Amino acid sequence: MHVTRHAPDGCPALVLNADFRPLSYFPLSLWSWQDALKAVFLERVDVVAQYDTVVRSSNFQMRLPSVVSLKTYVNHMRTPAFTRFNVFLRDSFSCQYCGANERDALTFDHVVPRSKGGRTTWDNIVAACSCCNLKKGGRLPAQAKMFPARKPVKPTMFELNERGRAFPPNYLHESWQDFLYWDSVLEP
Repeated sequence: MHVTRHAPDGCPALVLNADFRPLSYFPLSLWSWQDALKAVFLERVDVVAQYDTVVRSSNFQMRLPSVVSLKTYVNHMRTPAFTRFNVFLRDSFSCQYCGANERDALTFDHVVPRSKGGRTTWDNIVAACSCCNLKKGGRLPAQAKMFPARKPVKPTMFELNERGRAFPPNYLHESWQDFLYWDSVLEP
């Protein structure tokens, strides 16, 4: 057992819904060790797996949780927030005009430009690389002869979670393997 004498910042806890599925895949639902301990003490979660790392106080010691499950189910039917990240996730982090996967160079593009009455909504925004966005400019798709690969629509939380499964995180603790579904990443 590893006893830590400093803050164990490398010990995040995977957060599962009450049905033992992650709350989200991308970003992966993780809590800091402090938030996980707080939830344990407030009896909001059950500890499913633990790290070997122990934290101590003057009258208490506990192994840090590596996987926790919520005691109350969180419904995924809620409407996802309209954010830059969620638009990029919906569009698989690729330009909807040329297909480029340049995460750092992605921008929002209004399919119907704002100058032509287009609004900033799920059904009028697509991910576009900087080059395509500049090339299309303030023109309609037919004028620019540039059409999105997929029609932009408002996704569900379930769809965003499913899309996020295609983007496994860089770090996966071995205790999380039974709860995640990136088989090719998890195999030795």
